[in-house]
Formats: sequence, C-alpha cells, structure tokens
Amino acid sequence: MKKPTSTAGAKRPAKAHRKTREELNQEARDRKRAKKHSGHASGSRATGSNASGSAAQQSKLKDPRIGSKTPVPLGVTDTPVTKQQKPKKSEKPMLSPQAELDMLENDERLDALLERLEAGESLNAEEQKWVDAKLDRIDELMQQLGLSYDDDEDEEEEKQDDMMRLLKGGN
Repeated sequence: MKKPTSTAGAKRPAKAHRKTREELNQEARDRKRAKKHSGHASGSRATGSNASGSAAQQSKLKDPRIGSKTPVPLGVTDTPVTKQQKPKKSEKPMLSPQAELDMLENDERLDALLERLEAGESLNAEEQKWVDAKLDRIDELMQQLGLSYDDDEDEEEEKQDDMMRLLKGGN
C-alpha cells in the first residue's frame, strides 16, 4: 500500500528566490571592493617586493649573468697568465731548522732578557712566557738537528759508568 505522493499538507520545495537587479549590483560592488586591495603596492616591481629579506635570500636573487671578476686576456699571448697568491699575514716563512736555530741564538731581545734573568731581575709574566717559548723552541730544534749542549752531563755519566765497572771488578 503506497502512500499518495501528493498530499494537501506536504511542503513543496520552494521556488528559488531570484535576486533583483539592485541586489546583484550590490554584490558585484562588494566583490570589486574586496578584490581591489588584494594586489601589490604601486612601484613594487621597481623597488623589490621583499626588501626586508634575509641575506641568504638576497644572495639567491643575485643576477646569475654576472660572472667572475678575473681579468681575461684579450688577444693572443704566448705566456699564460698566472694568478699570484699573496702570502697570508699569519704565515711565517719556512726556514730550515738550522737557520731558525741560528736566528733564535742571535736574537737580541732574548739575549737581553736572559742577561736580566742571570743578573737576578724578575721578568713580568708576558716576557717570561715569551722567553720560555723561545727556549722551548731552541730545545726542539736542537733535538731535531741532533745537537746537544749538555756535554758535561754526558761526561759525568761516562765517569759513573767507569766507576761502576771498577767497583764490580770489570775491565
């Protein structure tokens, strides 16, 4: 048993309300007003849109057409252009161990400070540290070169060895 489809009390879907020309015009004006402020500021193309960007972004935006600043020889040359490297300020010229040892032994400042120490004067902390560093370097260089300035100690050790042999009855 089917129910009748049309009943007197049932609601029918209402007809879609058609907007008047005034309502349509008002909605169009509202859309236009909302759209008007969505663009870029005037002159943004010329001044750059992200002026407050970080340095990393600025380097990425760098013009890739700008290349190396190294000079390029124009014309035919027989000798190739070699780039001269400037030595770093912190680099010391490499000397042979013998030359460095001679230089340290002839150092006037070191001699003056050692004379002051032998005279019984005391050096300030900076001078003492410098003297210690130079003396340590002299020791290192002498070990590298196989030199010894402690000849007296060697002789004393030989004498003790001789004494030990004599006491033990060795030849």
